[in-house]
Amino acid sequence: MIDLEQILDDSDHLAGLSNLIKEAVDCSPYFKRLIIADLSLLEVIMDRKLNSWTCESMFNWLDRQTVIDESSLKKALRKLKQNVMVWMIVNDINQNIDLFEVMKVCSYLAEVSVKFSIKNLSNWLQGDYGLPMSESNAVQELIVTGMGKLGGYELNVSSDIDLIFAFEEDGYTNGRISLSNQEYFTLLSKKLISSIDEITEDGFVFRVDMRLRPYGSEGPLVCSLASLEDYYQNMGREWERYAWIKGRVIAGPSHNLTLLLRPFVFRKYLDYGTIASMRDLKSQIQRDVNRKDQNNNIKLGRGGIREIEFIVQAFQLMRGGQDLSLQIRPTLDVLNLLAEKGLIPKENANELRNAYIFLRTLEHRLQYYENAQTHDLPKNEMHQAVIAKSMKAPNWLSLFNHLQTLRDFVSQQFDKVFAYEQSLTGISNDAGALWSGTLEFDEMVTSLTKLGYDSSEETAEYIKNMRKSNKIQRLPEISRKRLDSLMPNIIELCGKRYNSNETLNRMIVLLETICRRANYLAFFVEYPHVLERLVLLIGASPWLANYLTQHPILLDGLLDSNSYSEPDIYDQELVLTHNLEILDCDTERQMNALREFQQAKLFAFACEDVINQIPLPTLSGHLSNLADMILRVVMKFVWATFKGKHIVEPKFAIVAYGKLGSRELGYSSDLDLVFIYKDDHPDARDIYSRFGMRIIAWLNTMTSSGILYEIDTQLRPDGGSGLLVCSIEGFANYQYEKAWVWEHQAITRARFVAGDTEVGKDFEEIRLSVITQIRDLKQLRIEITEMRQKINKSHHFVEGRFDLKYGLGGMVDVEFIVQYLVLAYANKNPSLCENRGNIQTLRLCSVLGLIPPELGQRAADSYYKLRQHQHALRLQGYREAWVPEATMIDSIKTIRTLWRKVFYEENG
Repeated sequence: MIDLEQILDDSDHLAGLSNLIKEAVDCSPYFKRLIIADLSLLEVIMDRKLNSWTCESMFNWLDRQTVIDESSLKKALRKLKQNVMVWMIVNDINQNIDLFEVMKVCSYLAEVSVKFSIKNLSNWLQGDYGLPMSESNAVQELIVTGMGKLGGYELNVSSDIDLIFAFEEDGYTNGRISLSNQEYFTLLSKKLISSIDEITEDGFVFRVDMRLRPYGSEGPLVCSLASLEDYYQNMGREWERYAWIKGRVIAGPSHNLTLLLRPFVFRKYLDYGTIASMRDLKSQIQRDVNRKDQNNNIKLGRGGIREIEFIVQAFQLMRGGQDLSLQIRPTLDVLNLLAEKGLIPKENANELRNAYIFLRTLEHRLQYYENAQTHDLPKNEMHQAVIAKSMKAPNWLSLFNHLQTLRDFVSQQFDKVFAYEQSLTGISNDAGALWSGTLEFDEMVTSLTKLGYDSSEETAEYIKNMRKSNKIQRLPEISRKRLDSLMPNIIELCGKRYNSNETLNRMIVLLETICRRANYLAFFVEYPHVLERLVLLIGASPWLANYLTQHPILLDGLLDSNSYSEPDIYDQELVLTHNLEILDCDTERQMNALREFQQAKLFAFACEDVINQIPLPTLSGHLSNLADMILRVVMKFVWATFKGKHIVEPKFAIVAYGKLGSRELGYSSDLDLVFIYKDDHPDARDIYSRFGMRIIAWLNTMTSSGILYEIDTQLRPDGGSGLLVCSIEGFANYQYEKAWVWEHQAITRARFVAGDTEVGKDFEEIRLSVITQIRDLKQLRIEITEMRQKINKSHHFVEGRFDLKYGLGGMVDVEFIVQYLVLAYANKNPSLCENRGNIQTLRLCSVLGLIPPELGQRAADSYYKLRQHQHALRLQGYREAWVPEATMIDSIKTIRTLWRKVFYEENG
């Protein structure tokens, strides 16, 4: 019998590695047996050139073996495993490699074993059967998908491997003996499983589990892609979506299978129903754990590995269809991403990461002991002492206490994610009975009055009609149950609003729009506190109610806290750019992603506006920054796929006029844009004209997600009859020689927003040159007032009602006053050249003495009030900004006084 102790003491033979090997022997009887059975395995440990096992080094090792039949194939694979395991156990126990290296090497071993087996088995089978062919005469290959931890490169050291086999198309083999592709790949799959799973004198490589395939153990071993698609479309269950999150093709062509499975796993809309499904799945697992007394199981028990995986994968299933960056496999990579996105607090994510690393490391120590697929803590004291030693803990009690602390934390975080929230309001019997349909109409009216409704009869009709509507009657049972649980709370919350009837009516319109999508109802069931925010917002703003009804996907934004923080537009641009890059030149999906991103940001601003009342200039600044950023991103992605481009980066700029130019953008503002280029290429005008049209198409094409912005290019040189794009020279010549005064007025609030910075600098030089021209002030006043009169004639005014924008003493008057002051005096006052916006420019002119200081300050305040009223009317859903004149009389008089002072009392 071999005396291993004596061999280990022979330090010369072991090149000084005896202490490391002894540590592994002390911690793993399995390791000791391997070495005793085959002392040549020590050479693997002594090979200092072997820093780690890679797929390449494993294939190289296998290629040096004599593999001539299935028996020799099995022997080679099992000997490779032994080589890998002794290297890994020594290095892992002695902390020369980390958890990630261990998981990666185990996954490589499984992947190499599958590929090497397929290669050899296919060669041998083809001698009789030939190649499997499709009906279109294309050679078919076996597609092997590694599920679970193998798919995520997270395999543990004594794991089984979950596989699913497939092939692309039906057909027949073309050899001496013809089999259908189904028969051929079934035969190949059985031999593949045997080569890896069968226990021989050398052990086995991996246990192979095929129960995740369609129909489980009763289903065919291998399926065509058409069969897979049919199964997952019609019969796929929720737990199978969970299983496929980590699914990764490890052999054979992957593209078509990936496309087939993605919509099954990751739903297009935010999927809050997954929380309940995963909560049920975990409950089933916990019942099995309790039944089998497995509470000391660090994988399945409370606070174990599975709970961390469930936390991470719940967010992936819920949001992965919308946020493609979440469609990745490794658990900790997703966890880091969730922290970056603010979906999990960073400190909690760090603690979960630490817990995962500890639990997975402990899992490996338990499995190194006897190469058993175990996750149970040992009960034997001697075994406990060995595990504590392998984990570098002073003793078992210390290790156990630390483990319990981590498991308690994981369990708490799991409960936070999967806990079922109770309604925040104690539902009254009245609210419950109102929706149940058990009350007579008069009783409904009485109950609604008690709940705070003014027009109770009208509201009773709303509720009756909703209950009887076809949309509600035809709901699936699960959706109907969710709606039944929500409506009493909604009725009660709306009754607390000052405009209770209108609020409930708006809620009913929204609910009838979204009720067919079970995920939205699941969202409210899972997070009933969100209803309070929703009712507040919908009650406060019909515009917001309509916006949500048009874009219900934005409901997810209601989960955000009420606290206001200024957005970092450049961080958001990086996120948006990354999301579009993932879509890999799929223009339609990129355009939809742009729209959904912009809508989510706009909705977030609107929520903060209603709840926290952001100052209007701040809000306009955020909306303008968002539009600037969208324009930059659109330019980048349009040019990336633009056919006929002649340079890497376009010498092209987007200039914003109007509200975007002066950074006074509103929720529904269109964008006034001018396109300028500076390029000597002979085809530059044609190239950039097509480029400009593509940019406009990306911005205002109606897709399934709506439009980004309405675009107006009428302010370009020569207006609607002019070219869409203009060279910088042509733009300059037009401004100096042909532009009307109103076009010089417009350029006072223009600015470069996207594109080539050199072209932007040239534009700014032209702009400064234009607005600093020395002008005949009398003639300037005449032309501006004539233009104002033309505008006045084009609008219909009603006595007693005031048009905030176009009425005499309204916002346009202030804009014209500011534009006149800039054009008249910028040549002597360089500070007027800065595009400050109307309010700040008025205040500056007051300080400079260009207008009476006190009157100028009051006019600035009056303009701000007009804008506030206009903004409030927009939130109330009004397209026209009319108010009773008497309510704004002081502001109107102030602006009219300043108008007379500037245009009729000026000297010079």
